[in-house]
This record gives sequence, C-alpha cells and structure tokens, in this order.
Amino acid sequence: MRSGKTFTRLDIYIFRQVLVALVVATSGLTALIWLTQSLRFVDLVVNRGLSFAVFIHLTSLLIPSFVAVILPIMTYVVIQFVYQRMSADRELTVMRASGLSPWALARPALAVAVLVTLIGYGLSIWGVPSAMADFKEFQWQIRNRLAAFLLQDGVFTPLSDKLTVYVRSRDQNGTLRGIFVDDARDPSAHATILAERGRLLDGLNGPRVLLLDGSRQVVDHQSGRLDILTFRENQIDLTEAVKDGTARPIDMSELPLRQLLYDAPYFERDRPKWIAEGHKRLTAPLATLSYAMVGLFSALGGTFRRHGGILRPLVTVGAMVALLALGLAFGTLAARDNNLLILIWLHATVPGVVAGWLLLGPRLEFFHTQRAEV
Repeated sequence: MRSGKTFTRLDIYIFRQVLVALVVATSGLTALIWLTQSLRFVDLVVNRGLSFAVFIHLTSLLIPSFVAVILPIMTYVVIQFVYQRMSADRELTVMRASGLSPWALARPALAVAVLVTLIGYGLSIWGVPSAMADFKEFQWQIRNRLAAFLLQDGVFTPLSDKLTVYVRSRDQNGTLRGIFVDDARDPSAHATILAERGRLLDGLNGPRVLLLDGSRQVVDHQSGRLDILTFRENQIDLTEAVKDGTARPIDMSELPLRQLLYDAPYFERDRPKWIAEGHKRLTAPLATLSYAMVGLFSALGGTFRRHGGILRPLVTVGAMVALLALGLAFGTLAARDNNLLILIWLHATVPGVVAGWLLLGPRLEFFHTQRAEV
C-alpha cells in the first residue's frame, strides 16, 4: 500500500515537473515568435493610425499556428531537460534504486505527451484553421476597406491591379506631400494624377484622399492627344480600388480538414498540395508522441549510469534535427505526389515506435519469457 502511494506521488511529481516546464517554455517561445512576427504590423499603429486594440486582435490570431508548430518540438526539449536535470540531481538514481522500471519513470511524461497530442489535434483540426480564416479576412479588410493604412512614404503602393498610389512624405499633422496616382479603373480614361499635397479623409464607405493643387492627365485613345486638367481640389475614393468583382483568395491554412481532403476549391494542379496539407494536420500531433519517446529513450534508455551520460543526449539531439529536416522534405515530396503521403505518416509514427521498443522492448521480452517459463 505504501509503495503504491509512493509511486503515485512520484508520478504526480514528474508529471507536474514536465507539464509546468512545458507550459513555461512554450509560452515564452510563443511570446518571442509573436513579438518578432508582429513587428511587421507595428508601422500600421505608429504611422498609419491603426488602433492598438485592432493590432492586438490581428496579431493574436497568429498565436494558435505558432503553438501548433512548436508544441511537438518543445515536448521533446522539455522531457529531455527535466529528466537530465533529475539525473544530474541524482533523483533518477534514487528512483531506480527503489525498484522503479523505465516504464514507471516514463509514464508521467507520456501522460503529458498524450495530453499535448490531444491539444495538438484541437489546434490542428479546429483552432488554427478558424484563427487563420479570421486573420486572412481581417487582413483583407485592412488592405481593401482600410487601404489608406497601407500607404507608405516613398513607396509605390498598389491598392489594386488598377490603382497605384505614391506619397513622397507625410507631415506630423497627416498632410501628404508629393502625391502620384495611377488610376486605370476606367479603361477608356486611364489617368495619371499629380498633386502637391493632400489629406486622407474618412468617407461613408471607406477612406478617400483629398488632393490639392494638382493636375489630371488622360490620353484620348481616339485622337492620341494628352488632355491635362489642373485643379485646386479633387477627391479620389480609395474604396473603389477593390470594387472590381474579385473575391478574397482562399488559403489552404484556413480551410477545414474535410474541405482540404474532399471539397477544396483548388485547381487540379494544386490538388496534391491541398490533400498533403490535410494529411499533415492529421499526422503533426502524432509527432508529439514520437518526439516524447525519443526524449525518454535518450534519458532512460541504455545502460544505467549513476552519474548520467552526455553521448546519448547529443546523439538524440542530432536525430531530432534529422527528423525535423526529413519532415520538411517528406512534406514537400508528398505535396508534389500524393503517392508519397505514406512518408508523412511514417515520419510521425516510426521514430516513436522504434524509440519505444528500444526503451521498453527488452523489458516486455523479459516478462514474456518469465510468463512462458511459468
């Protein structure tokens, strides 16, 4: 009875150590990635007037995709770290001396890995597609309905295929200087508009630009004559830049799993790529279990040494780097030829099976032999 309680407490102790370390490490790395990725949107807040709340909302939609990618890798890293620390502190030595088997020591970490795998499936199948769909839609609205935020000083900004705007500089009070507009929305009157200064205005349907002291140049297609009209004041509706009947392009990262595998709106040449993406969503969470088993084999496998060892962890780190590289290569190959989809599934499962057998197989064989003799 006492030993059972001891094992239960040890299970909880190791489980808590691994889980807390995983949450802290994943949160820290996610925050770092979010910070680096969100820098490209900072200019919209600092120089374009986008509210900080909208900035947080937009960039936070990227977090589920970050977590889904780093969870399997961080599971391996945390298991390796926690068990190596326990080995350095002689905790594993005491546990083994008390009669705990590799399976008993690995069980709490595997429980964490199973929990993370379930979370990974939730993110991969529902969380990431939903967040990416909202992100793409929000980004589309910012580009089209709030096109003024995209105007950058000294850059030719294509607001659509038929409207390009250039602004030389922008004063602190919002006045635009040196404005150039190439407007091809009317095929019969392709216009080039120049203005000394201007200002962005909020219209009923979206942003407008007020042009002051400029000229409008249009070539008459019939006579070939250049018509120049000077003006003191003129307005251009930027929202019309997107009213050309084009729909927002759909990215495969935002589609539900069923659509990827069966009903995706892809061209025939893109079909293998979209189907491969669906299989990646099914296999990516399984990699968590495989990576966890590799970490456990590194920490608990082989001949037990009271003072631990450095060779096996280094070898498994190299193996993990190779597995990550193979995962990228297999994903690319499967996206080109769906006959190679089996490579994605093998990559997600075989390393865990092999590591699990190397760690627990000899013990299972021992029990099987003992049972046969009895």
